[in-house]
Amino acid sequence: MEIRNLHVSVETEEGPREILRGVDLTVRKGETHAIMGPNGSGKSTLSYSIAGHPKYTVTDGSITLDGEDVLAMGVDARARAGIFLAMQYPVEIPGVSVSNFLRSSATAVRGEAPKLRTWVKEVKASMEALEMDPSFAERGVNEGFSGGEKKRHEILQMALLKPKIAVLDETDSGLDVDALRIVSGGIEAVRAKGETGILLITHYTRILRYIKPEFVHVMAAGRIVDEGGPELAAVLEDSGYDRYVKGGGAAAPAGAGAVS
Repeated sequence: MEIRNLHVSVETEEGPREILRGVDLTVRKGETHAIMGPNGSGKSTLSYSIAGHPKYTVTDGSITLDGEDVLAMGVDARARAGIFLAMQYPVEIPGVSVSNFLRSSATAVRGEAPKLRTWVKEVKASMEALEMDPSFAERGVNEGFSGGEKKRHEILQMALLKPKIAVLDETDSGLDVDALRIVSGGIEAVRAKGETGILLITHYTRILRYIKPEFVHVMAAGRIVDEGGPELAAVLEDSGYDRYVKGGGAAAPAGAGAVS
């Protein structure tokens, strides 16, 4: 996935407000990138813009997946093309069971319904890996789920749908230590297969104790202002984001952010 000079605005009572101000980023198959930054820096806007949320308007730039124009696709087409979004606040869908939701999603992405016998085994194994009670398969999607259970269900979807690009929007938020360990283990299992590029969006460094990204990018004021390897996350753990917020941090040159 290649993002070039992405500018995104949102409508407010005062009129359009630009949130992303020229983001450049490349995520390749099997790579894990962490996007970090203070609240309000544009991290979630980036994730929803990739997924096609109608609230956000792309005013300039491009997003391509394997050379295909993502911005020309509807939300459903993006999902079928291989883009997956794990939401920060997963929604409840009463009346739709988890098992039906998962199989319908897999059918849409794969182009045909998975064979029931192998599918049941696949779902069961993935649920066991995430320490999910099998009874959850017959419950409404996220209905009555705790925060940790909702996040596990997001990772369950990712494991079963096997996307080309997985955008994980603050998946670690609201998780206790045990839930964070389990969710991180699920992400690592997908990552280990080397088929999915992962864009891990987070405010804190604690999930990076379990998941070691090859690339770390710092976002502030709608731009990627610094980048490096996992050692950058360690620096952020010690120093925080003050120098970026106050404008004293490293600034990426024009065109930076596309890791080669």
